[in-house]
Amino acid sequence: MQDILKEVEEWRAAGEDIAIATVVKTTGPAPRFEGAKMAVTRSGKLVGSVSGGCVEGAVFEEAQEVLKTRKPKLLKYGISKATAWDVGLACGGGIEVYVTLLEK
Repeated sequence: MQDILKEVEEWRAAGEDIAIATVVKTTGPAPRFEGAKMAVTRSGKLVGSVSGGCVEGAVFEEAQEVLKTRKPKLLKYGISKATAWDVGLACGGGIEVYVTLLEK
């Protein structure tokens, strides 16, 4: 959280709605560790990383949905090594990402 804290505090001070995505589980080789975080604002700002870039776009879209509905989501991304490059998880592992609204 330290790597995104400064921006998150600035966004909160500016009154932005913020969703926090956190890697809660990894399986096999994974691009980021459990606890890695990414923050997204309703206005489209992003800081941090949950996948080193592989599925950030998909998590960003899901975070926008969480901001809209105010309902958290548990996302699962994983793939076999044979098709890993096709979906962006070149490592062949899997991650679970919990996305929730940061309360004001």
